[in-house]
Amino acid sequence: MKQRLQKLISAAGVASRRAAEEMIRAGRVTVNGETALLGASADPDTDDVRVDGQALRLPARRRYIVLNKPRGYVTTLHDDRGRPTVADLIPDGGGRLYPVGRLDMDSEGLLILTDDGDAANALMHPSHQVDKVYTVFVRGEDIPGAVAKLRAMDSLEGEPIARPAVTLTERRGQDAELQVVIHEGKNRQVRRMCACCGLRVRRLIRIAEGPVTLGSLPVGKWRAMTEDEISHIRNF
Repeated sequence: MKQRLQKLISAAGVASRRAAEEMIRAGRVTVNGETALLGASADPDTDDVRVDGQALRLPARRRYIVLNKPRGYVTTLHDDRGRPTVADLIPDGGGRLYPVGRLDMDSEGLLILTDDGDAANALMHPSHQVDKVYTVFVRGEDIPGAVAKLRAMDSLEGEPIARPAVTLTERRGQDAELQVVIHEGKNRQVRRMCACCGLRVRRLIRIAEGPVTLGSLPVGKWRAMTEDEISHIRNF
């Protein structure tokens, strides 16, 4: 696909887009042996683009996948115990893709997989306070009291945490549906928080992580991340 030359030069890490424009104006950029003009475009897959005679080397295109993980699958690409893994659900068994964070075997919902280590680290790092949103079906003897305790939590088993945002979306006797928003993503964090407040988790679904939402993606299916989503997560 054709792109403006200054964008290609910037993507290759040679110079900023503004500096690339100056290179083009100075006649330092060629496309298929011809001196390029400002405003020209090229297809990096088919055209020979050079700066000062050196071929432009674009980094390999990164891959970003959104999976709706079913219950019963392990969030890893290989499992020594022979359990179903998320690699069974994505193209080429995942290839060089790696899960961003984890969903335990009994949990389900949104899971991002990518080969972009910088984006993955940005999403997982607590300092960026990326919202992780869960729909949680729980059972307990005192739902209102448990919800109040959840909202006030600032530590979990002695470790400090950011207070979660908790919304009681539906209640029927001892059963309730909650929306829980956390930032850290510690191991089984939502389940452990609920247990500390006297709630038993019956079902847990991650529905969003940062700008990426599960939407209507069917269980067990995946989709490519949109360019807008990629842009957001690369700018954390």
